[in-house]
Amino acid sequence: MDEKSTHKYHIITFGCQMNKNDSERIETVLQKMGLEPTNNLDNADVILMNSCSVRKAAEDRIFGFNRKFLELKKKRPELIVCVTGCMPGRDKGEKMKAKLTAVDLYFPTKDMIHLPKRLAELNPAFRHMEDLAQDYLSLRPTYDKDFQAFVTIQTGCNHFCTYCVVPFARGLEVNRPLEDILHEVEHLATNGCLEITLLGQIVNHYVAPDPEHFSKDNPYKKNDFAKLLWEVNQIDGIERIHWTAPHPLYMDEEVIDALTTLPKQVNFIHLPVQSGNNEILKQMNRRHDRDLYIDVIRKIREKKPDMAIGTDIIVGFCGETEDQFQETVDLYHKCDFDISYTAQYSERTHTVAAKAFKDDIPKEEKKRRWHILQELMEGIVLRRNQVYIGNRVSVLVDGYERGLCSGNSREMKRVHFRGDASLVGTIVPVMITKAQEWVLWGKVDI
Repeated sequence: MDEKSTHKYHIITFGCQMNKNDSERIETVLQKMGLEPTNNLDNADVILMNSCSVRKAAEDRIFGFNRKFLELKKKRPELIVCVTGCMPGRDKGEKMKAKLTAVDLYFPTKDMIHLPKRLAELNPAFRHMEDLAQDYLSLRPTYDKDFQAFVTIQTGCNHFCTYCVVPFARGLEVNRPLEDILHEVEHLATNGCLEITLLGQIVNHYVAPDPEHFSKDNPYKKNDFAKLLWEVNQIDGIERIHWTAPHPLYMDEEVIDALTTLPKQVNFIHLPVQSGNNEILKQMNRRHDRDLYIDVIRKIREKKPDMAIGTDIIVGFCGETEDQFQETVDLYHKCDFDISYTAQYSERTHTVAAKAFKDDIPKEEKKRRWHILQELMEGIVLRRNQVYIGNRVSVLVDGYERGLCSGNSREMKRVHFRGDASLVGTIVPVMITKAQEWVLWGKVDI
């Protein structure tokens, strides 16, 4: 088909890796309808934004596109604009839609299976199709890269942390069938995938709805997530296994053993803590305390001292005093994190925190606390990265530009080195010669 006769789509994805994986499934839906991707908004017949509601700033970015889309519709009235993801999952009311006057379709993620029908209703020129699946997770994603892929094993959450919109945006926890997960990973391996990232809202709380598909040789007996990690490790072709985001409560002995001993497991874990103060943790309904978290980190490092560890922290939560914040600083020192994603608390409608607590920490104070942790992180990661100088790391190359290759080590450290485009999609040994906060520099060491 020529440029003019082919319907085109453009997807804009905000937020987490789960949203990125959902967008890959939406691409499958649109391509089955005969649409082709375009990077140019002006050429798109369908524009779809996959939204995030974790913080107010994420939603504000969605609202910021409305004027642009109204301008595009003046030129092309047939343009269809869609919003999916966490925003419509969390807030289906007219108040939200009133801010998105350019939007034609506003639907939660699970309803992507109805997208062909909805688009055909708006524009009969689109191919009319029946729903593609009963469950959107059974749709095979259109993977962005051949050598890396996200694999969703679970969606939704039952924990109801008081600051969090996930249970409202994605519903309660749903675990994907083990057989489906293993078939997807096997398919990926057959097609040359080297690294998979298992995704779940609380990924290490995975409970297989079909446990009969676990191998009789599986050494783990209690924790289904540990069992799943062992099963994926047995699949030929997969070289690296990563997962996010776990909860400290479910880091039991079997999961820690799988993390630290299975050969394909990357040498990194991202384990959110959110606060280092027990009173704040209780207000957050995190269900763990400071000592439990520190003990989990201790157990991990006892089994694998060089494990790189990251975390999530929220500063300026309702009523957080300076002394309570300093306990978070103290925990940061004790755990010696490689990286932290620190957020300034942002009130979210429908959450318990929005209903029960007052967002009483001034914005400037939130910023000050954020900067304290940011500076602490930069100093620690620069120090910790020095141990890589003179050592060889294994790098999965995912980028090339002007003679420079880049990729992640097994510790999820970003590595740059001189090479050529043929190395993209391969794993190469790199000797580290220089270490900065966010980049390790080296040379190929074969």
